[in-house]
Order: sequence, then C-alpha cells, then structure tokens
Amino acid sequence: MSQHPAAPPRASKFQSFADTADPAQGPPRLAALRARLAAQGLDGFVVGRADEYQGEYVPAGAERLAWLTGFGGSAGTAVALGHAAALFVDGRYVEQAAAQVDTRAFERHNVAATTPEAWLAANAKAGGRIGYDPMLFTPGQRDRLRAAAQKAGASLVAAPDNPLDACWTDRPAPPAAPIWMHPAKFAGEGAASKIARVRKALGEADALLVSDPHGLAWLFNLRGGDVAHTPIALGRALLPKFGKPTLFMAREKLPAPVLRALGRVAHLAEPAELAEALARLGRDGRTLKLDAATAPAAFAEAVEAAGGKVDVGADPIAAMKARKNAAELAGARAAHLRDGAALCEFLAWFDAEAPKGRLTEIDAALALEGFRVAAGGLRDLSFPSISAFGPHAAIPHYRVTERSNLRIGRGVYLIDGGGQYEDGTTDVTRTVTVGKPTREMRDRFTRVLQGHVAVAAATFPAGTTGVQLDALARRPLWEAGLDFDHGTGHGVGSCLSVHEGPQSLSKRGAVAIEAGMVVSDEPGYYKPGAFGIRCENLLAAREAKPAGAERACLGFETLTLAPFDLRLLDASMLTRAELRWLDAYHARVRREVGPLLSKPARRWLAAATAPLSRRRRA
Repeated sequence: MSQHPAAPPRASKFQSFADTADPAQGPPRLAALRARLAAQGLDGFVVGRADEYQGEYVPAGAERLAWLTGFGGSAGTAVALGHAAALFVDGRYVEQAAAQVDTRAFERHNVAATTPEAWLAANAKAGGRIGYDPMLFTPGQRDRLRAAAQKAGASLVAAPDNPLDACWTDRPAPPAAPIWMHPAKFAGEGAASKIARVRKALGEADALLVSDPHGLAWLFNLRGGDVAHTPIALGRALLPKFGKPTLFMAREKLPAPVLRALGRVAHLAEPAELAEALARLGRDGRTLKLDAATAPAAFAEAVEAAGGKVDVGADPIAAMKARKNAAELAGARAAHLRDGAALCEFLAWFDAEAPKGRLTEIDAALALEGFRVAAGGLRDLSFPSISAFGPHAAIPHYRVTERSNLRIGRGVYLIDGGGQYEDGTTDVTRTVTVGKPTREMRDRFTRVLQGHVAVAAATFPAGTTGVQLDALARRPLWEAGLDFDHGTGHGVGSCLSVHEGPQSLSKRGAVAIEAGMVVSDEPGYYKPGAFGIRCENLLAAREAKPAGAERACLGFETLTLAPFDLRLLDASMLTRAELRWLDAYHARVRREVGPLLSKPARRWLAAATAPLSRRRRA
C-alpha cells in the first residue's frame, strides 16, 4: 500500500443536510407548523426522525426532524403542541442536542428520564387532536402514542397530508439511484433459494410484506444508492405463500440487466401500485404478515379496512440475514484484511504527523478515507467517520463538521469508521494518545480494553443472549463505579447496514447469539468536556468446543485487524490471560496485515505490537 493516502471518494461529506439545519430556524418553523396544524384542525403533531422505511440513514427529503428542530442525530422525536414543544433524544445525543436545538422553541429531554409518550400524556390538553403521519410510524409506535393521548383525554389522529411537508417548501426530491445485483460469489445464495426459505417461515399468513429495504436487498441480492453509507434501494415487496413475489420499485432505478435478473424471480410493479395490491389482499380476506419494526401503520390500516387481517411481528428475513453463510464470512475476512491494512497505514501516518500540531479532525478523517480507497473495493464509508479529539471524543456519536473541526493537540484522539466494500462491511474504533497520557486516561483505557477482551475471548453456551454478554464488557468499569450509556455491540451486515439486527450486545439484547452472526465489541468511557475512549473490533460468532463441555457452545472469531495503542495501557492491571490474548492478537495482526503494508508502516507496526511480556522484562 502507498505510504500516503489516496484521494478520498466523493463519500467524504462533512456537511450533510442535517448538518446545515440552522437552530435559529426552529422558532419560525415551529410557528409555521402550528399555523398549518390549526388549518387542518389539529392541536399537535408528532415528528419522528425515521422515514417511511424506518431507516437509520434517510434521504435529504426525509430529514423532517432536522428541518424542524436543527437536531442532526440519527434518532429522536419531537412533539409540537400549541402551547409547548419538546425534543427527545437518547444518551448518545444529549450533548449534540444541546448544541443544535434552540430552547426558545423546544424543550430538550433524555428519553431515559422522559419519553415522548409520557410528555404527551402530561402536556396534551383534554379534547385535543394530536396528528401523526401513518406512513412514518409503525403500528406499535402508533398504539403507544394513542395510549398517551388518551391518557390526557386527547385523541391521536392520522394526518396522511403531512402538515410539516406542507411547510417545507424547498424539500429535496426523492432519490432515484440505479440498482445493481450483488454478485453470487459474495451473496453465497441465490434469490430463488432465499424466497423458498422465507415462504416456509410465513406460518399461517398468506403473504409477507417486505418493508425493510435491507431485507429487500438481501432477499433479491440487489444493492442500491438511495441513502448514504448503506447500499440499499428504497422499495418494498409482497411475497405470497404461492406464486412469484412482486417487487414494487421505481423502473428508472432498474438498468436492463437488473430488470432481466429480477424478472426471473419476481413480478415488477411501480411503488404506487402497492396500495391496490394490499387492498385486494384485504378484500380476499387474507392475512398479511407485517414487520413490527419497519411496516407503516398506514399499510396495516389499509388491509384491515378492506376486510383482511394483519399479523404484526418479527420479519423472518431479519434473522436469516443475520446468520452469515460461508461466502459472506469469507468476504468479511477479506474486507477486514484490506481495511486493517488501511487502518495501520493511517495509524502510522497519524503517529508521525499528529505531534507536529497541524492536523485537524477533518484532516485525519480524510486521510483514513484515502487509505481505504487505496485498499481497493470501497464503495462508500459505512457511516460518517467519528474523528474526535479531546472533548469531542467524549461525545459517543460526534460527527465533525466544518464548524466543529478541532485542531489535534496533546491528548486523546478517537477515530471510529468503516467501509462498505463489495465483499463486506467494516466498523472499527481506535483510541490513541498524542503525547504522554495522564494516569486517569491510562486507567480508563485499560478498563475499556479489559472489557473488550472479556467479550472477544468469551466462550458461552448456545442460547446466550446479548444482554448476558454485555455485562462482561462493563465489569472492569463497574468495579471502579464507571459505565457507558450505549450498547457494547450491534449486528453488522454483509455489504449492507453497519447497524443490523436483531442481535445486539446491550442491556436490551434479548436475542440469542448464533453461529454466523457478526457483532461489534465496543465498550467505552466518556468524561464530558475532557476525553473519550472506545475500543472496537467486529466479531463473528462460531461454534466452540471447550474441553469437557457438556453443552453446545459458541465463541467469537475476531475479524478486525489493527493494533491497540499500548502507550495508553497500564499493563500492571491486566491478568495473565488478558496479556496472552493481547500478545496473540497483535502477533496475528503483524503476521496477516504486515505483508500488505509499506515499509514505514511495517516498521511502525512492529514497534506498536511488541509483545507485552517483552515490555515487562524491559
């Protein structure tokens, strides 16, 4: 690989639509929304961050929450009443919301303390009509809002003519990016085989509505570019128990070769034809299976209004997609090897350049992206890189912008990023020191790394859930009265979403970890206004056979290949098992990644991964 980063792809954007949202526009936009509500006979309106596909990344024209409030995070809800309005975010975004939202217009709340539903129940007026867009909320979300409104003596009212959209006069047009087929050598299974498997999981339902574009991409082995960072095409499919499924996708997205490939396994129809297909299914008295996480409430209501039934629950595709097959795992290993080489080149470059005091957070993010381009096969970043120095590293989901860009000096620097490669998706975080770290920094880093190792090295019985494994990562921090407010890990797709379910390592991780699932392992520590630390690798669950085992067991294969900054480590705190794990991991990084590096980076890697046992003797 080159010693210097290649030019980054167009994916580098430090000014998304959400970043351009102006907090000062909050009061006038809220006033405009209230006027529109009054015209429609509504006393309030609920605005979520999700689009009609409930996606993490949404097109610019679906950034309604950012347009109204100025908040640019990936999760949140606003409730606007005639006399009060509030924004609700989780612990990841408390500091970001404080910086982006005008309190003259919106109260700010952490959902851990106050949920939108609780606030609505306490603040809505008796007899009030609270509007919501039924295309932007799932049936479960709708039901919770309805219960909250009823508690206040108000009613929840469907507002398909979204009043916010009527106020947003310069709203960007919907995306129409071309679709491509995901190669069989990376998918590992054809669409016809996947369709047959899904059919067997329909149970008593007559059809499944595939409402999650990620599931659509997996089912038909297609990829697209309708949103940033996740190669999906926005569309839906209706999969009946018998006969070909119908794919509802805008024809302009489908090049001729893609049309031919999809036409062999599905009928093709325009998105506008879905409403009639659902109504017809309802008129026939059929039962439609709907994904509780992504299906709009409007679709459930349409089927029921026509006389049909809905079965709202887990989409069977989600679990199938989560269990990676041999081809997908091979692709993940290949992608992580190249990504590891790119990250090692970057870390070597950063170690030489950062002490000069001229680098900014954006400089560093662009450099890493350039190294990823040079690695080959990169289609996009898997999410906007979190390039964070000092106090910014204490914001778990910080995103650098031209306005926030800090110069990197002495202290802790955190880089969290990943790539969407043609053969796999990566996500890795490394925390490094510029200059000599403080004793507190070393203590916190060591505890975080101990938690990381505890998960990576774990062997556990089949059926163990993510919430059980999550506790392993927190124990070293808990012992010092510390913790972190995000999950330890999330699922990761195969050239798909970097945040994939249903599995997670978190306090809400109720799903059992199964062989083939890929998860992140990323405990952290954050001291507001000072520094933040996170250590993240991706792991693939696989069968394990400990000596004398009486039950089927699983363990993890580490996919990510890059060194941890041992200058931040207090090795005296580690057990012998932790020392052995780190030495073995770093030896593997030298062995597998070293041959791909430039000579300067190879020399840097040798020094950065010198065995801890040797350092102790020294």
